[in-house]
Amino acid sequence: MSETASVVTAARFEQGAKSFNEWLEIIDIREDQFQRNYDEYVPEENNLRELNDLVDKHNIKALVLGEAWCPDVWRGLPVIARLSEATGMQVRYFIKDDNQDIMSEFLNGEFESIPTIVFYDKNMNYIFHWIERPQEANEEMTALRDKFLQGVPTEGEERDAAMKAFRIEVAKRSEHWRHLTLAEILESLKKNLN
Repeated sequence: MSETASVVTAARFEQGAKSFNEWLEIIDIREDQFQRNYDEYVPEENNLRELNDLVDKHNIKALVLGEAWCPDVWRGLPVIARLSEATGMQVRYFIKDDNQDIMSEFLNGEFESIPTIVFYDKNMNYIFHWIERPQEANEEMTALRDKFLQGVPTEGEERDAAMKAFRIEVAKRSEHWRHLTLAEILESLKKNLN
C-alpha cells in the first residue's frame, strides 16, 4: 500500500455489496461455483473464536476486491462471507474492474491479484491486506502447473485434457486451502494489531 491517502474512505467502503447474497446478485457468471464453496466451508472453531475476539475488540472491517471469473475468488470470497456471518465483521464486496483506483493501492508487485482482502479498524485505519491464496496453496499451485501444464500446447485437445486434470487436482485441495485462508488472515491480524 502506498504512503498517500487511500481512496477507501468510510463512504466509499459503504458503496460495496453488503453481503454474500448481494455479491451473487451483482455477478453474472459462476454463481454456482461461489455457492458451492460457500456451502462447503465450515470455519474451524478455535480460529473462529480467536477471530471473533479480534473483531469485537477492534471492530475489524474488510473490503474484498474480486471478479466472478476467478477460481481464487470462488474459494476466497466465500471464506470471508462465512467469517463475516459468524463474527459480525462488516464486509463490503467490490468488483475489481469497476474499482481500479482501489485495486491500484493493493497490487501484488505489478499484478492485480484477486481476491484482495483489505482489513481496517473501526476508524477505517488500514491494518493489512491479504492477496489471492494462502502461501502453501501458492507453492502447491506452482507444483501442479509444472506437473500438468509444463510443455503442453496452449490450445487444442491436449491442452484441454491437461487443464481438466489440473482443475481436478486443484479442486481436491480447495477445502484445505479455505482453512489455510482463515489461519493466515488470523495470524496477520494478530501480528498487525499488537
